[in-house]
Amino acid sequence: MFEELKKEIERAHTVIIHRHTHPDGDAMGSQIGLAGIIRENYPEKKVYTVGDEAGRYAFMDGAVMDTVGDDAYDGALAVVLDCASKALVSDKRFALAARTARVDHHIYCETFTDLEIVDTSFESCCGMIAAFAKECGFSLSSGTATAIFTGMVTDSGRFRYDSTGARTFALASFLMEAGVDTAALYRNLYAEELESVKRRASFICKITRYKDSAVSYIYNTAEEVASSGMDVFSVSRGMVNVMSDIRGIDIWVNFTEAEGKVLCELRSSVYNINPVAVKYGGGGHKKASGASVADRETAMMMLEDLRRLTEEENA
Repeated sequence: MFEELKKEIERAHTVIIHRHTHPDGDAMGSQIGLAGIIRENYPEKKVYTVGDEAGRYAFMDGAVMDTVGDDAYDGALAVVLDCASKALVSDKRFALAARTARVDHHIYCETFTDLEIVDTSFESCCGMIAAFAKECGFSLSSGTATAIFTGMVTDSGRFRYDSTGARTFALASFLMEAGVDTAALYRNLYAEELESVKRRASFICKITRYKDSAVSYIYNTAEEVASSGMDVFSVSRGMVNVMSDIRGIDIWVNFTEAEGKVLCELRSSVYNINPVAVKYGGGGHKKASGASVADRETAMMMLEDLRRLTEEENA
C-alpha cells in the first residue's frame, strides 16, 4: 500500500508534514511519528512539521511546530495526515509543494493531493503510519513509536471502538517493541486536575435526552463556554464523550456555540451517523463525525434527523 509514499519520500530533499486544524491525538501522533520515521531512516533529508498549536497534546515530544518560509516548499514533498478535506488542513501552503501526498482513514470526501492513500478500515491515521513503518522495515525510536501509539490509543477509544481489530493490536505490539512506556503515556493522557474533574461533572449535569429517544445532547452557549475557562474545542470535542456508555443512549451530540456558528460533535455506539453529519456540511467516520451549523434551531433539526435515524433502523 505504501510503496509510492516511500518513493516520494526518497525522491524529496525536503518533506513538510501537515495535518488537520485543532489537532487530536491521532493528528499529532501521525505527524510527529512520520517526521520521526523520516529523520531516523533518512537523516540527510530536511523534515518540518507545521500547523496550529497542539493544545492538550502539547506534552508530546515534537509537539512544537516548525516555522518555515514559503521558499521551503520549493521542490519539497508536502504530506497531509488525518484530514479528509482541503478546508481542514492546518496551513494551506501544502499546495505550494512540488509534490503532495495524503494519508488518511476518514470517509472519502475529495481528492486534493497528488498521491492519495485513504483506507477507512484503519482505526486511526497512526495505525496507517505504523503499518507504513512495519511494511517498509523502518527502524523506530521509542519517542517516535510512542507518538504513533498515542494516536492509536486515542482514536480507537482505548482500543474499544468497532474499528479496532487484530491488525490494531498487531501494530500496537510492533510499536511497543520499540520501547513505548504506556504508564508514562497514560498519565499524560488521562490524569486530570481536580478542577478539570469538577468541570466535566458540570457538563454531565447538562445531558438532555431528546424526546425520550435513544439520542442525547448537550448544548453549550457562547456565554457558558466563556465562563467555563476552557477553549471552545476543549468544550466541543473534549466533552462529547461524557455522554458515552449511558444505557439506552445510542447517539449523542455535543453542540457548542463559537464565532457565530454551532459546532456539532456527533457520536454513536450503534448507528452510522455520518450521513446526517454530511447533510449538514460535515463528515468524518460512521460513528464519529462533526459538522458546523448556523444556529440552535438548525442544531435541533439535526437532533430530529438523528432521532428519525434510530426509528428507521429499528422499524
